[in-house]
Amino acid sequence: MLSAFHGLCMALADSVPGVSGGTIAFILGFYDALLRALHGLFSREKPVRRQSLRALLRFGAGWTAGMIACILVLAELFELHIYFMCSLFLGLSAAAFPLVLRAERDTLRETARFAPLALLGAALVAGLTLLRADAAVSLRVDFSQIHIWPLLYLLVSGAAAVSAMILPGISGSALLLIAGVYLPAMHALRQLLRLDFSGLPGILALGLGAAAGAVLAVRVIRAALRRFRGQMVWLILGLMAGSLYAIVMGPAGLQPPQPPVSPQTFSLPGFLLGTAALLLPELLRARRADKQTPSR
Repeated sequence: MLSAFHGLCMALADSVPGVSGGTIAFILGFYDALLRALHGLFSREKPVRRQSLRALLRFGAGWTAGMIACILVLAELFELHIYFMCSLFLGLSAAAFPLVLRAERDTLRETARFAPLALLGAALVAGLTLLRADAAVSLRVDFSQIHIWPLLYLLVSGAAAVSAMILPGISGSALLLIAGVYLPAMHALRQLLRLDFSGLPGILALGLGAAAGAVLAVRVIRAALRRFRGQMVWLILGLMAGSLYAIVMGPAGLQPPQPPVSPQTFSLPGFLLGTAALLLPELLRARRADKQTPSR
């Protein structure tokens, strides 16, 4: 149930431009386990592959349910109540910092000289957000075309987006929006769920690119976390800080664009709900850890 809940939370984030599913995974404490399961899926050892597959199936069930809900229901909710939802994600992200700092305090203390990497991470997300705001949203891709170049474009877009989704702080949905793929993809997926298969060629190309990007990104990010844990944690903290700005600017990604979150549109109930949402998974994780600790 916990793995499915994690997948559900990540899907909610992945579907919204400006919010990173990788950030949610890092906040909720299952980021390393997710990378380990994705990497283990391609292991030469059969037991490792089976264990990774079971973990990913549980996670994937929650992610699929969350993504379908976003496509059918929550997409409209985000459009109608965008400021409440942005405030909720701000609360979730802001409350994550003390949890991450506590979990990584020894690593951060030993690698304090790499703190400037946090500034780099924040600048990277802020720059991407500004690029998204200035992107020509009129650029559209026809998912029903079966010509080689549109499909190749979707393939590369899918690989880039899923790589961003895995890395905390960078929104894969924002990359798709910049590339002019996000809105057509959501439309094609809605059509598919209504048994209209006209956009299936584009969906398959985007999905194939996402699968290829996931394999490459997992290998690179997992190796970096193992060899350069301190540097990566500082960078991720910066990416998380930059994601706060990306969430504030989230309404600009709607059609038509809306003003960014301001003191007048900020929703305190949404912020408090997002903050409280961290308590439940944290409590479940703590209880599971207590059960796994052998009694003396």
